[in-house]
This record gives sequence, C-alpha cells and structure tokens, in this order.
Amino acid sequence: MTATTTTENPLTSETPFSLLYPDLEQEIATTRRILERVPDGKNDWRPHEKSMTLDRLATHVAQLPGLGITILTTEDFDFATAPRPQANPANGAERVKMFDEVSGKLLSLVKSQTWETAMVPWTFRNGERVAFRGPRAKALRTFIVTHIAHHRAQLGVYLRLLGIPVPGSYGPSADEPFPS
Repeated sequence: MTATTTTENPLTSETPFSLLYPDLEQEIATTRRILERVPDGKNDWRPHEKSMTLDRLATHVAQLPGLGITILTTEDFDFATAPRPQANPANGAERVKMFDEVSGKLLSLVKSQTWETAMVPWTFRNGERVAFRGPRAKALRTFIVTHIAHHRAQLGVYLRLLGIPVPGSYGPSADEPFPS
C-alpha cells in the first residue's frame, strides 16, 4: 500500500480543493461579473425599505471571501467581538479590486488546504451563542460558497430592477445567451 500525503484523501487521492470545491473558481468568476455591473452613483438605491442598499450589498459580496480566509486561518469567529472591516470603496472598480484581492488569497489558501486542515473544527459564535461548529471544509462551503451565491442572486435582482443586463450564473440569463 502506498502512503498518501495529508493533502490527498486516502480513499480518492483527491485534494480537498478538487473534491470539495471544484466549483469555487467558477463561482468567483461569476461573482466578479456581477460585481462589475454594479453601477456607480446608485449607492443608496434599494428595492425595498427592508433591503440593503446597493452599495452595502455589493460591498458585502466583495468582502465575503475575507471570511473564508478567517475560516481557514483561525479556530473561531465571534461576531460579537470581531472587528468589522470598514471597507468603503469609492466606486465599482475599487470594489472589484477588493474582491479580486481577497478572493485570490482565499483561492490560494483553499488550494493548499490538506485533509487534516479541512477537518479542523471551526466555530462561529455571537458571544456565548454558538451558531456553527464543524469542520472548516463545511464552514467554507456554507459561509462562503453558498452565501456568495445567495447574495449574488440578490444583486442580480437589483440589477434587473435598475435595467442593467444580468449576466448568466449557471446558464443563460434573459440578457446573455450563455455565460462567457
């Protein structure tokens, strides 16, 4: 029997990146396309009084890969005491640049992840209340990949309501026959 490195799964010889996140690069590219279309000058626009402003939502999406970095480099995150990033990009280009920087760092960390580090427990809490405790791999999927897709869909609705063509995500949209 051949020994495997801690990067490989002994059952499949695949890395955490190739087995658990084969869609991550595509999700990042799709998110970038949506962020590129967020118009300047509409920062305070929102479709409903309970909705986030366009600027807040787009900036949140652009910053989310940073939470992935936290997941992969810490043992826990306490929402009650953690410093909040105060990003305030001046325009869409700065927002996309911020997204590129944090998503590039996140991709690098995920690609270098081993099965051992993927299975390290990670905790998300708000003070004493634990909202999540589980393997980093699961936290990354839940808090980053699906969370970004959720907010990206919200941004798509915002763009539609503003009359801006919406790029396709998992296939064509009404504005693009197929994602480029």
